[in-house]
Amino acid sequence: MSPQKRVRIALIGAESFRGKELKSVLEDKKFPIEKIEFFAPDVEEEYSKLTEFRGEPRVVMPLDETAIADSDLVFLASDKETNREYGNLAAKKKFLAIDLSETFNADKKVPIVVGGINHITVLKKKPALIANPHPVTIILTHFLNVICEKFHTRKIAAFVLQPASAFEEAGIKELADQSFAVLNSSSVSKKTFKTQVAFNLLSDVAPVDDDGFSSAEKQILSETKRVLDLRDLPLSVAIIQAPVFHTYSIMIHLELEERTEIPALVELFKKSPYFKVASPSPSHPVSCWQVTGKDKIYIGQIKKEDSIPGKYWVWTVADNLTRGSALNAYEILESSYLSLQTK
Repeated sequence: MSPQKRVRIALIGAESFRGKELKSVLEDKKFPIEKIEFFAPDVEEEYSKLTEFRGEPRVVMPLDETAIADSDLVFLASDKETNREYGNLAAKKKFLAIDLSETFNADKKVPIVVGGINHITVLKKKPALIANPHPVTIILTHFLNVICEKFHTRKIAAFVLQPASAFEEAGIKELADQSFAVLNSSSVSKKTFKTQVAFNLLSDVAPVDDDGFSSAEKQILSETKRVLDLRDLPLSVAIIQAPVFHTYSIMIHLELEERTEIPALVELFKKSPYFKVASPSPSHPVSCWQVTGKDKIYIGQIKKEDSIPGKYWVWTVADNLTRGSALNAYEILESSYLSLQTK
């Protein structure tokens, strides 16, 4: 490719939650796209499903190997079986694949990238396949990158409130249906969550190992250490399922070796382009409702424990589909642009 040539993009899973959010991000950005094509594994006939891009109607096309053969970059936002099939073609077909659905995240041979943190180191190797991390990994690595550049940490604990959209459309629908049923004194459907999540909090929506932690909690822990390249990072993560539709809310407890004041912590986050530091109050709290659809990671209330030097609590909220998925994938695309030029 010449330096001026635009990139040819394929989006597999255009109708998934993450696929739709990525399409929205690509519409808003000014990235040089030569062409973009949309695919879905459930489409069998051309013109059976339509979408739009930048105000123009577009066809969601049937999926096969030949359809993506001339793509420079393929986003994988479909089911894991489809993502694995087409992700494994990346090296052979000589396109860059970015997996948005955590299909390859456990594979140590597939790099996990968070834009603005480890993208330079990883992309120098020109991998054929890159994994987008778990949304909480993206939030935590940006947070800890700010903290660890300034302080030495003794302990970090992340108490994560998970939204229903972590389970895609099925989770959203079930929370809505359950909420309606409870308010109308009707029976509650229990498929995705196996129990009532509406107006409730659940500590075990997924199977756990003998130590009590779920695979998602361990995934976040492993990914965070890989991205930051800190194997001995003293981090613990616990997930609670919350009755909200979107955004991850995380109460982070820090134990630092150095002492500092709340204004100094605030200034650190203000200097980062990934954060928005709010001035919370009882009438204007930093909450899921406020942050849904926003690009930034919001820092709300910070608490300093005067009785225990070096200990702090930080309330952090970010949208799982924008900052926690699509924007990071787009930043990988931007960072990969120069390597795509040499294709």
